[in-house]
Amino acid sequence: MIRPILNLRKRRILVDVDTQQDLFLADGRMCVRNHRRVLANIRRVMAWARHEHTRVVSTALVHYPNDHHEPYCLLGTDGVRKLRYTLRSRHITFDANDNTDLPREDLSEFEQIILCKRTSDPFDEPRAERMLTETKANEYVVIGGPTETAVLTTVLGLLVRQKNVIVVYDAIGSLDKGAAEVALRKMQAKGARLMDTRSLFGTSSLRMVNACTCDRCRGRMSKISSAQM
Repeated sequence: MIRPILNLRKRRILVDVDTQQDLFLADGRMCVRNHRRVLANIRRVMAWARHEHTRVVSTALVHYPNDHHEPYCLLGTDGVRKLRYTLRSRHITFDANDNTDLPREDLSEFEQIILCKRTSDPFDEPRAERMLTETKANEYVVIGGPTETAVLTTVLGLLVRQKNVIVVYDAIGSLDKGAAEVALRKMQAKGARLMDTRSLFGTSSLRMVNACTCDRCRGRMSKISSAQM
């Protein structure tokens, strides 16, 4: 019998998909279209995870500078970095390579495990595939983005492995609204449950994200519009 990497059968686990600067900040190279609303809800979910001591498994997309077809989330740039409030203090990062090896220390000592990957699908990465497959929990709560690529492949991969998955639909960002709606229908048809942050975690007093410097996220849009009138 294979001993699970993490055994959390009676608990939720938060799956945080590619919450990186290039994908979620306004000046990122591939920013999701609905970043303002999504960032606020991602922050709420992460605050809930800290309060409830819920363990986080994160994925992080990494492209190499010589990959001219994918000019975002490039290794060595700020764009590849995770949003600051999606990082837990006790975390461990696994690089993207073709190994399945894991450290001998007890991974349950970490609040967050970050799995780097070279494609949108984490299950293409041997070590990430092993981690997500062997980890045992009664429920997987998914946030992040983009909905139509990385979130879709992550959720479908978890469902194929007979995991119970909740997709927090107001905490996932998308590049294309139509494609995102199709992706959500696919996930739901395969067995994922779609829920919003309020249904899962209740109301929150958190408002400003303070991670994006654009006027919309700083709450300055109304002031600018008034000044122009």
